[in-house]
Amino acid sequence: MIISKIKLRNWKNFREAEVRLRERVYVIGPNASGKSNFLDVIRFLRDIAKTEGGGFQKAVKDRGGITKLRSLAARKDPSVLVEVELASDPESPPKWLYSLEFKNEGSGLRRAMVSKEIVTDLIAGKVVLSRPDAKDKVDGDRLTQTALEQISDNQAFREIAEFFGAATYLHLVPQLLKYSELLGGYKLENDPFGQGFLENVAKTTEKTRKSRLKRMGEALRVCVPNMQELQFERDQITGRPHLEARFEHWRPGAGWQREDQFSDGTLRLLGIMWSLLEGDSVLLLEEPELSLNEDIVGRIHKLIWDMQRSAKHRRQVFITTHSNALLSDKSIDPREVLRLEPSTNGTAIHEATTEEKNLISSGYSIAEVQLQKVKPKNIEQLILF
Repeated sequence: MIISKIKLRNWKNFREAEVRLRERVYVIGPNASGKSNFLDVIRFLRDIAKTEGGGFQKAVKDRGGITKLRSLAARKDPSVLVEVELASDPESPPKWLYSLEFKNEGSGLRRAMVSKEIVTDLIAGKVVLSRPDAKDKVDGDRLTQTALEQISDNQAFREIAEFFGAATYLHLVPQLLKYSELLGGYKLENDPFGQGFLENVAKTTEKTRKSRLKRMGEALRVCVPNMQELQFERDQITGRPHLEARFEHWRPGAGWQREDQFSDGTLRLLGIMWSLLEGDSVLLLEEPELSLNEDIVGRIHKLIWDMQRSAKHRRQVFITTHSNALLSDKSIDPREVLRLEPSTNGTAIHEATTEEKNLISSGYSIAEVQLQKVKPKNIEQLILF
């Protein structure tokens, strides 16, 4: 399943926005235009729906409350709207519509309150949830929680909750992985920086792990040609999990290295590839080009596509990037690119125009057609948000 459309109102940078989405979504724009804030919409839904330590109130609180969530460009309307359509794939009609509107409580505790929550089965053409309902009118405190997070209330649309709850955000920091023994066992909630990457590998069954590592090694060889083999090992003394790779070397038998000897870029690529093979929900990647040379960055799109095709479940991927090399890949579909443009009235999200699509179909790349449009026009634009 994928998110086929997102509609926002008063969400952070975005006063009004509505965009269609593909299996790969590249989000481009100048600094501080709202790329991370756009991805945070999906993280917000994940934080509401996840079964452990989640919920609507915590998701709002973790983001500084509604005053921090609501767009600075919002005027008379005090509410925030997040609405998504879900489909089996980009070419299929949408299956579900989930709409959540919320605002601050008018008095008293000033809690975040659900003002509307609607779930529509688009295939059957019927509304399966519409709040506030009769129970909410009897007990107003019910509106401090969404039905999405309540097992007793989401039975008819639980696959939506499970889909959101399984979304993954990854911005792997290689140093956290290399020196995890020195840093101790503490990890941030949801492990956004990949510190627990090796533990995730270790938890997988041996058959699945070997299959994934084989596919990863074959795909990675395009970017790291001298890597010949990738395998999982446990330290015989400490029991700690490790990845080992055999590299071509001038001296026979001397080419094995562990993850603490891998380059930062190689570790980032391994984390991305494992994540693409591991889950069946949305994967959010911020600037995957970091620590990689331009030649390898130019292969990231193909690497992601190869991993999606070989995965049991083809994960939808959202990618923020500034990289000219990445967006120079002429196989990127212009429908996969969203360009953010900030203004005093909030950030606008632009899909590719007909003219841009024609230029790209004529042989130009996304970098040549769209990337030059994301440069800030003046210093005020850099600090607006």
